[in-house]
Amino acid sequence: MLIDQISVFIENKQGRLAEVMQVLNGANVDIRAMTIADTADFGIMRIIVDDTEKAISQLKKDGFTAAVTKVIAFTIPDVSGSLYEVMNIINDNGINIDYLYSVMGKTAGRADIVIRVEDTDEAVKVLTENGVKMITGDELCRK
Repeated sequence: MLIDQISVFIENKQGRLAEVMQVLNGANVDIRAMTIADTADFGIMRIIVDDTEKAISQLKKDGFTAAVTKVIAFTIPDVSGSLYEVMNIINDNGINIDYLYSVMGKTAGRADIVIRVEDTDEAVKVLTENGVKMITGDELCRK
């Protein structure tokens, strides 16, 4: 259930994001999920792709600093209160979330969420035991 996520460190200047997209496009890598956090000098782009090895290899070959981390993802009904319920489960079990982002899905009524936690195995166990539907990288943004 663990998903490979690539973190790419990008200078915060015009054109750098386009360069990353050019590298991934040239390698025929499909982005399934993406978020970017920035500071004054650099940004961290976090992506989940269809071919992690190809993406990381090409990014590094083209001079980008990139690393792979493990994240988990789950899907919830796209109705008010669904994320609140899952966050309560996580909190009640003493699991700290480092960060979270949602993924724009293609299925009406469904919201996909990616989270990074310290203990991914424990989080998967707790969420599964509480009826939360875990999903794989291939299932992100898919019908």
